[in-house]
Amino acid sequence: MDDIVIKAMAKWPNVPDCYGWLGLDTRGHWWMRDARTQALGPFPTLDTPGPAVARGARLAHEKLIEFIGRNYQADAAGRWFFQNGPQRVYVSLEATPWIWRLQSDATQADAVAVQAHTGADAGAVRSAWLDEAGRLYLHTDLGFGLVDSADMWRAAAAVEAGRWTPQPIESALTPQRFGFVRAPTA
Repeated sequence: MDDIVIKAMAKWPNVPDCYGWLGLDTRGHWWMRDARTQALGPFPTLDTPGPAVARGARLAHEKLIEFIGRNYQADAAGRWFFQNGPQRVYVSLEATPWIWRLQSDATQADAVAVQAHTGADAGAVRSAWLDEAGRLYLHTDLGFGLVDSADMWRAAAAVEAGRWTPQPIESALTPQRFGFVRAPTA
């Protein structure tokens, strides 16, 4: 967590939490949801797709995206949030708290390095999971997440090489199984 955030939390300890204003999609993009957007319905999830306009406005400011990524974490109940100074901004998840991006690992043939949408290294892959729609999830040292669809060709190579052996799972069961909340509420 950024030092400026820690200082703000100490200075203003009783700032109320914020819900519904920030979303994370299956590509690892952040979405800002103002009051007008929230009135259109909840942030779309794999379970309840909803209208695309309910996503809001996709964040494009690089420094803001990096700031959110550095201050992104979960509470004890599995609700993911961005600590924005003294305020927790809870994140609505389209799929999972982490979106994995894969890169070729030059140290080993057919190996891939797994990185989170925040830029954090995912560490070792503990298990792989495949849902009813063909989406691939990885449980890593960092946590549980969905592989970005743009990187499925690298993931397929890792599976074919025997590096990962996906187990079947229903997408609706992933939050309970891996301890996260897609649509946090107060």
